[in-house]
Amino acid sequence: MNKMTLLVLAAGMGSRYGGLKQLDQVGPSGETIMDYSVFDALRSGFDRVVFVIRHDIEEEFKRSIGSRYAGRVDVGYAFQDKADLPGGFVCPAERAKPWGTGQAVWAARNAVDTPFAVINADDFYGRDAYAKLAGFLREADPKSLDGAIAAFTLSNTLSENGSVSRGICTVSADGFLKKVVENTNIFRRGGKVVSELADGESHEFCGDEPVSINAWGFTPALFGELERMFTEFLRVRGGELKSEFYLPSAADELICTGRAKIHALTSADRWFGVTYREDKPVVMAELGKLVAAGKYPEKLFA
Repeated sequence: MNKMTLLVLAAGMGSRYGGLKQLDQVGPSGETIMDYSVFDALRSGFDRVVFVIRHDIEEEFKRSIGSRYAGRVDVGYAFQDKADLPGGFVCPAERAKPWGTGQAVWAARNAVDTPFAVINADDFYGRDAYAKLAGFLREADPKSLDGAIAAFTLSNTLSENGSVSRGICTVSADGFLKKVVENTNIFRRGGKVVSELADGESHEFCGDEPVSINAWGFTPALFGELERMFTEFLRVRGGELKSEFYLPSAADELICTGRAKIHALTSADRWFGVTYREDKPVVMAELGKLVAAGKYPEKLFA
């Protein structure tokens, strides 16, 4: 039975939110969303937590977040840096942001040596997602590229305060992910769920589609494949100032080339997150309901 790591992607710039939303307190006793993620992961059997952060927030992050886990779980750190590139590539001087979730996971290549779950720091996934990912990771072959995704229902993952990015999933009858396509501008309009494409066209969804919100399970074998795919991405798009190497796109390539199978695990819980500052009161209210219902203690790490 494998040891398991929770890999938390916490290096986001928070441009739409207007600050470091990873550190924002939303729980009744000052908890962050990450605290609930760590709590759910620990009670699902994870042994270690690794945070992917930026160098410029390291001191504040470790003081505000990392310190509260001392003595509770083994904690590690990795750093996403726009200049950390494979294959001898050099980051354009004018580029402001790192290279997306694919690079963020690759940044942890020297910090993670067990099967691991990947999550976003600012997303609340609920206990069921961690339990299902843990069930897969405990028995996973550490040398296999096969992975898992905890998928959610599109209509349950939207913000009322602006657009979101979601990987729209196609799942086979036998429960494997067939394809995931990243859509970066999804929102509700006139009672419908739509995505406006870069060319000005729009696409309408029924709302029942399974989607990726970056809740994945992989083994350390993924890091070598990410480096290969990231290198190819940079060869084609490395000169662009806003291009991003997405983790769902990397998973899609592994599936389409037959290099890996991804188990599609459907979470029964409702997602919520803080994409925009206006989302914060909603998150606080939802967490309050869960605490009142006895799903979580009032003080997570009392």
